[in-house]
Amino acid sequence: MCGIAGFIRARTDLHTDELAERAAQMADAIAHRGPDDRGVWADANAGVALAHRRLSVIDLSSEGHQPMESATRRYLLVYNGEVYNYADVRRELEGTGAAPRWRGHSDTEAMLAAIETWGIDGALARFNGMFAFAVWDRLERTLHLARDRMGEKPLYYGSVQRTFAFGSELKAMRALPEFATEIDHDALALFLRFNCVPAPWSIYRGIRKLAPGMRAEVRANANGDFDIRHVRYWDIATVARAGMAHADGTDALERLRAALEQAVRLRMVADVPVGAFLSGGIDSSIVTALMQRQSTSPVRTFTIGFGNEAYDEAPYARQVARHLHTEHTELYVSADEARGVVPLLPAMYDEPFADSSQIPTYLVSRLARTQVTVALSGDGGDELFFGYERYVRGLQLARAPEAVRRAAAGALAFVKPAAADRLLGAIQAILPRRLRFAHPSEKLRKLRRALKEAGPRERYLDLVSFWHDGVPTAPYRVVTAPHERLVDADRDLPLAQWMMLVDQRTYLPDDILTKVDRASMAVSLEARVPLLDHELVTFAWSLPLDAKSYRGRGKRLLRELLCRYVPRDIVERPKRGFAVPLGEWLRGPMREWAEALLDESRLAREGFLDPAPIRARWRQHLAGVDSAESELWSVLTFQAWLEATHAH
Repeated sequence: MCGIAGFIRARTDLHTDELAERAAQMADAIAHRGPDDRGVWADANAGVALAHRRLSVIDLSSEGHQPMESATRRYLLVYNGEVYNYADVRRELEGTGAAPRWRGHSDTEAMLAAIETWGIDGALARFNGMFAFAVWDRLERTLHLARDRMGEKPLYYGSVQRTFAFGSELKAMRALPEFATEIDHDALALFLRFNCVPAPWSIYRGIRKLAPGMRAEVRANANGDFDIRHVRYWDIATVARAGMAHADGTDALERLRAALEQAVRLRMVADVPVGAFLSGGIDSSIVTALMQRQSTSPVRTFTIGFGNEAYDEAPYARQVARHLHTEHTELYVSADEARGVVPLLPAMYDEPFADSSQIPTYLVSRLARTQVTVALSGDGGDELFFGYERYVRGLQLARAPEAVRRAAAGALAFVKPAAADRLLGAIQAILPRRLRFAHPSEKLRKLRRALKEAGPRERYLDLVSFWHDGVPTAPYRVVTAPHERLVDADRDLPLAQWMMLVDQRTYLPDDILTKVDRASMAVSLEARVPLLDHELVTFAWSLPLDAKSYRGRGKRLLRELLCRYVPRDIVERPKRGFAVPLGEWLRGPMREWAEALLDESRLAREGFLDPAPIRARWRQHLAGVDSAESELWSVLTFQAWLEATHAH
């Protein structure tokens, strides 16, 4: 795992050492992504510079140093991530006689040889991994950028004052003297609706994120600008449609075991200690179980605990760890320690990001880094195997008559959050564990909004939205987001599959994987996600829906597989999510901090946000009239980011 950065200048007016110095400054801005080594390469004739920060995971020797030059010297590569099947790629090259004389055993060297032999597209078709890379082609004077299929690794790019720049994080690009920090109001509106800035936008005008499964070719032109050609080399919608067309549930459980076991095995390969995040939920537990089956020693597992029982998953993780005989580390964190992460978030995430589980994700990453350099995560199971409650709710709402939906929406409008929590808490106490759910008042509020929508797809987009009744930007903007375009692009798909596809294209890379990447990289920890192995993703789409969802419950096959290794009574428990009591904090110990950021005169002076709806929502939250912590958290994280980066 590493950090990459670089640029091409349309004007070749700087010496090689000047180019190298600027690239080095970009790399040093993301040194946390790669504390073990720094490398820079520059060519004044082409106006190109590449820089790299290395976290050594495979081939710890100097033979893994980047930027790395290909055997013929045509290509130079900087790369962030891991190509897990690099040994297979090497063997294929050796079998065709195209392999160079190997200098070491890094995946970087195998990647370069693959690009030389099969070209960019041929190499990408063979790579199984998570990656974002930049390749400079000396012969064609072309820069190639690429991002992995599911979007595990980030890559920003854009043109600023006749310089085309790229980097793993925005802070690398901000290190360039010509970088301009003009906020994109459209991106801000999208952020407030979805709590993250979705690709291809970034918070800055003119700077974009390369979308998952995409590559780009960049060339300087005669006009002093750049020609950029985008190519989609892998498409999740195409994979989904092909799988659905040939859905086959035959021997599905055994095929799932084999596919997931292979995905886990590939991600255990490293020349450094490897562990796993363990929450006690289905996804992290099955990953840990399959790791332990393939390990000759106890797997190191890590869990963060909280004093608040409603948010504490540590007891469940402890049960799973004991049953699997892992070497388990559990750390209970006080509320003050958790809140102490908040000032770190603007620099950590580098653009506004408002998924509050960013806090415990950082804490568990920091804990794991004390013992390991690589940690496997269970992310992706919900999106692949119909695991979210909102999928079930979406189907239920689609079947309900319109008159019933409207009557229910009217009735729910009179239910206050505090009363809902008390009532549902009492009801859930007598329900079976598998039927309970967390955060009932927030779910009721979203359900009340969704009930008013006309169509099932519009209702689902409402369920995944936060600020939706007039995004409070100044001036207010209506933006067609990727999420909304999907309503029309894929509306022929059945609703259940459509909901999963929307999340795999948007929520998963833009929120979940962004959260994991920044939180883990902030402490120089490499996080790997076996459930997002693209071959496993392809397999999951080939399963019929009843292999995933049964009697209103998701993850059917994952549950059955986990029960081979862990007793069912540990598995069958309510889904809590990786959350913190944000609403309580904002009414209590964080109230003064929030009041300062939400000050009406301050909001008006800065000119990005409309104070009126924000102050109204803040008053409702403080009074307990409505639970608005998610919407308020998005405003607060934007304000904190704005303050920390001096963007205003």
